[in-house]
Amino acid sequence: MLAAIRGSRRVLAGGVPVETVRERMARLVADAPGAYDLDDWTDLYGNDDGIVGELERRTAEALGTEAAAFFPTGTMAQQVALRCWAGRTGNPAVAGHPLSHLEVHERDAYAVVSGLRMVHPTQAPRLPTADEIHDLQEPFGTLALELPLRDAGFVLPGWDELTAVVAAARDRDAVVHFDGARLWECGPHFGRPLTEIAALADSVYVSYYKSLDGISGAALAGTEDFVAEARAWRHRYGGQLFQQWPAALAALAGLDRELPRLPEYVAHAKVVARALGEGMADAAVPWFRVHPEVPHTHQFQVWLPHPPEVLNEAVVRQAEETGTTLFRKWFEADLGGPPGVALTEVTVAASAMNWTAAEVRSAVAEFLDYVEGVRTGMKRG
Repeated sequence: MLAAIRGSRRVLAGGVPVETVRERMARLVADAPGAYDLDDWTDLYGNDDGIVGELERRTAEALGTEAAAFFPTGTMAQQVALRCWAGRTGNPAVAGHPLSHLEVHERDAYAVVSGLRMVHPTQAPRLPTADEIHDLQEPFGTLALELPLRDAGFVLPGWDELTAVVAAARDRDAVVHFDGARLWECGPHFGRPLTEIAALADSVYVSYYKSLDGISGAALAGTEDFVAEARAWRHRYGGQLFQQWPAALAALAGLDRELPRLPEYVAHAKVVARALGEGMADAAVPWFRVHPEVPHTHQFQVWLPHPPEVLNEAVVRQAEETGTTLFRKWFEADLGGPPGVALTEVTVAASAMNWTAAEVRSAVAEFLDYVEGVRTGMKRG
């Protein structure tokens, strides 16, 4: 599939860059001069007077926090944050969502590595409500909120709902941690600047590669004393890398180039999502879902009633034969929907900005023709 996507002339759904090492290096070199002084020294264990320190300062400034610390991975940043708060609150219980990254994508690290445990205020595919936080039957030290909740469809609460949930956690004498891997693009939905959103939490984790097109890395932001403690735990967890300047340089370039464009991506995602839905309705697809119908960020899900292998083969054929990549990989849908349903995640980024609604609808019709062709071929086989 990657080879087919790489050969496409037009790509709607963004995602993991499909490029060679040489191409990625060339892109980094092209972006670098405007991001940082290349005549400065490389870092040594992330020293704060060099490129990593500059990234940390710029991140703290963007979020409006006192400080920020660079981490090699978001999983490590999350574990350190929760461990610090458990020590400070004296309570190892974390209130979180069963669909959160902490539960689904980190191999239970909060329990296995940090000795913490998770309690679930809700099982619904959305963030918890203030009432659910108030009514949770046992004490908890930290409320962890993933904004947006990716595996539920990149969904966000309303601003008033979010502030009420945070207030409810405070009423329970708990601290609030934001899993903000994709927080950068949440401003348009809330109608608030990043600084005001981040100010609701006691600590915030952000990713440098998910929306900012970095190489890798994350940051944990908060007060000076919290970040100082996080740095100590980062060292204990093996995150004090000898040199981190390539990831830091790519992150600085992303802050310059991608962060200002995210509101455009979010706005265009609404156009794309509506056009995808219209294209499927025009084709009389018996069941489909664009979720959320109006995306909360620049990412959303599309569901179709076919096995993933059928849809993935259609993606490859459309890309190879027409030079158009509409979707990326499809997966079995484990959450809701009728049997035999698959879903894909659509990221609207730079490559999608020149797509009109009419072009999206046309590509949908073409893709569905390929789906039918794959299904017919499988039946004959």
